[in-house]
Amino acid sequence: MDSQNNTNTSSSQEAILSCAEGFSTFCFGGYNIRFKAPYSLERYVDVVKWDNGYLIVLAKYSHNTEPEEDYIDLKPILEGLYIDSNTFLKPIKKVCVAHA
Repeated sequence: MDSQNNTNTSSSQEAILSCAEGFSTFCFGGYNIRFKAPYSLERYVDVVKWDNGYLIVLAKYSHNTEPEEDYIDLKPILEGLYIDSNTFLKPIKKVCVAHA
């Protein structure tokens, strides 16, 4: 098994959520989709729930000492990029947070 391939994703059904430089990034299937993140977002801590494009996440913000629940709806983002959301999202079974 090649351990380098497992650094970014452990299976072809798993997507990766991360944030850096004011943007959130959702990586899956060779796509690296970036969208504007809240100004105070420091990092994503965990994905609480994945529901076909809708994410409930725990996020750490600079104005709060504890992580708080936040929500991301990928469907309008994908539509804005002219990506068919049903086709893109269907194979994703799990979303993990990338840890730096």
